[in-house]
Amino acid sequence: MNIPRLVIAAPASGSGKTTVATGLMAALAARGLAVSPHKVGPDYIDPGYHSLAAGRPGRNLDAYMCGPGQVAPLFLHGAAGADVAVVEGVMGLFDGASGQGELASTAHVAKLLRAPVVLVVDASSQSRSVAALVHGFASWDPEVRLAGVILNRVASDRHEDLLREALEEGSGVPVLGSVRRSAAVATPSRHLGLIPAVERSAEALRAVRDMGELIAASVDLDAVLALARTAPPLPDTPWDATAEVTPVAGPRPRIALAAGAAFSFSYAENAELLTAAGAEVAPFDPLHAEALPAGTAGLVIGGGFPEMYVSELSGNAALRRAIGALALSGAPVAAECAGLLYLGQELDGLPMCGVLDAKARMTERLTLGYREAVALHDSPLAPAGTRVRGHEFHRTVCEPGAGEQPAWGWRTPAGPRTEGFAAGNVHASYLHLHWAGAPQLAEHLVAGAARFAAAGLPRRE
Repeated sequence: MNIPRLVIAAPASGSGKTTVATGLMAALAARGLAVSPHKVGPDYIDPGYHSLAAGRPGRNLDAYMCGPGQVAPLFLHGAAGADVAVVEGVMGLFDGASGQGELASTAHVAKLLRAPVVLVVDASSQSRSVAALVHGFASWDPEVRLAGVILNRVASDRHEDLLREALEEGSGVPVLGSVRRSAAVATPSRHLGLIPAVERSAEALRAVRDMGELIAASVDLDAVLALARTAPPLPDTPWDATAEVTPVAGPRPRIALAAGAAFSFSYAENAELLTAAGAEVAPFDPLHAEALPAGTAGLVIGGGFPEMYVSELSGNAALRRAIGALALSGAPVAAECAGLLYLGQELDGLPMCGVLDAKARMTERLTLGYREAVALHDSPLAPAGTRVRGHEFHRTVCEPGAGEQPAWGWRTPAGPRTEGFAAGNVHASYLHLHWAGAPQLAEHLVAGAARFAAAGLPRRE
């Protein structure tokens, strides 16, 4: 299967690859092309901007959580029907999972996709040295085809001339564009990075439009497309959720899925797996809905920024009571990170759903990194002994951090750690999971919801 594609990488975080990648997606889409947007790694926020730019879901390619063998199939699934695919990298080109070599790095994913790489270089404080930098990145791993450079934050025409001369003389890598410094395309940030596009609505649309116009005026789009078309066919079979799980027999149980500005962190494949496993997925927004979807037989609450909406979430007492009643009735409930905070007694001193005997608060400390975990107890998400690979990313602390029956256990340099809550029909944890790496999670959850629905137990309508 042959889909023109390229990877947008950088020497380090903060070089401007999100602006370039998102702008490139918008600029190509403005030409009438069907653009498939992708992001290397566990990021939730960048794909939101990608979705606005391309008009189709931004999808993640994570070789750690899903395994290297799933990267190309997931790419082909997401890019089906596209004219071109743009893959934004993570961190620096060769930065991967800590202590595990190239695993899950942008370079690793580029090799798995057999895709040419375009390096976005922050040229704001250099001239001829740019050639040494690009030469080093181009020669570090011969299996990575660094096929172009986009110069970012260029100060002037004279500065651009110096950079181009140096690269022509010393790197052999063509310059595909030169982007001037621009405050107009800046996207605001806070404690976990960029503010999600879902929270900015019209402002986010304007930012994406501005990125597209900037890149269209600064980058040789014809050269970019020509480069993308040099990517060879991939021999892999597209990922298919229906091939990953066995659907439950009988009526489809309805599983409510938290969405909206407070709970915007979700991988598209998770919902696709729930559907393939036999569920009817019913999204709802806890900021506005005063009741769960009618007939809810299971609940999934993913990640997001509940700390930014704590007053609104706490003020929606009707929904908090409905969620507490659902959990008490025995329906399966699965929550991660933001969902964990929402199910607790309180967040930053304000009442939450009260399902868990735990309180949470914001801190200055960032908890970040991949985790290899094992389920310590049976839960609606995973039987005891289930092994998963996930990711933590938060600045909150939950006290206690684990219940009497912890959800997960993993090893740290300081020793074993337990985390989360797995009591009865509730699973809640800080650990973010990409279910394409463990599709049995969706199957297990839907089976529990089907049993609950078939039992005819009381539930909120």
